[in-house]
Amino acid sequence: MAIKSVQTLVEDFRLVSELNFEIVEFVRTLIKQQFNGVSEEVKYGGILFTSEVQFCGVFAYKEHVSVEFGNGASIIDAFGYLEGSGKGRRHIKLHSLADIKTKKLAEYLSLALQATIKS
Repeated sequence: MAIKSVQTLVEDFRLVSELNFEIVEFVRTLIKQQFNGVSEEVKYGGILFTSEVQFCGVFAYKEHVSVEFGNGASIIDAFGYLEGSGKGRRHIKLHSLADIKTKKLAEYLSLALQATIKS
């Protein structure tokens, strides 16, 4: 089975939901603007981002987009938007473009990278 390219996966997201496609593209742009030398990789049905270390992933579902943090449990969640109760992972669900700002995603991205580097 061939591995999908990031662009192919993003276009597949668009087939399911135009809004979720727009959210994913906005999140990708935000990450690339916020961190130098970020690379993307298709894995587990989403896009994983690496900046020195792999620190987050973006996954599109029917009803929302989830930004997931592998070391999210070690993030001090001062804003209260992280979801999940597993041993390590946490995520933020985005239902609209406005959620990206409202749920302070840019701040969480920085916290996620710091948490991953420290672990």
